[in-house]
Amino acid sequence: MTGRDHDLASLLGSRVCHDLISPLGAISNGLELLQMESPDDSPELALIADSIANANARIRFFRIAFGLAPDDAMLSRAEIAGIIDDSYRGTRVSVVWEPDGDLPRPEVKIAFLCQLCLLRALPRGGEITVSRGDASSWRLRATGAVLAPDPDSWAALSRPGGLWGGSPADVQFGLLRALMDSDGLALATRITPAEIVMEF
Repeated sequence: MTGRDHDLASLLGSRVCHDLISPLGAISNGLELLQMESPDDSPELALIADSIANANARIRFFRIAFGLAPDDAMLSRAEIAGIIDDSYRGTRVSVVWEPDGDLPRPEVKIAFLCQLCLLRALPRGGEITVSRGDASSWRLRATGAVLAPDPDSWAALSRPGGLWGGSPADVQFGLLRALMDSDGLALATRITPAEIVMEF
């Protein structure tokens, strides 16, 4: 995948997320009306509410990870923390986001793509710690009871300009490699039985 392909993929990601936000908002409004007419919480309405919240959280996360990231765009820590908390609530994975203050959206985009890569290696859950150094260097560390990184997907991250032919579930690996190539950034990965570390 070339840099131009990555730009097109980002445009597509932004368009899909944008178009899905409106109908989800309409469903949320309809649910609120139903809850007003039926004050007593029902399992059915609770299930719908949880599903809407989960869908909204995923779209907000995907909008950062797969959408456009203008060079001058910034994201506040509160917004990032809210997206992460909502995205991982009720899952077997916890994310510790250490960076403070406003952060460049392009950097957060890469960090989110790295998270998606690490998630694929945590089939039984675990913890991902995200930190950022003074020189805008990032480090993500994943630990868990079982680490199961797919060799082919992770090998693709170390092939600059190489072709990627993975499954849809692993598309983040191809997009991350293309993004690093187009921005001229270096990505280092270290995989051991105890942890997986990604640095850029």
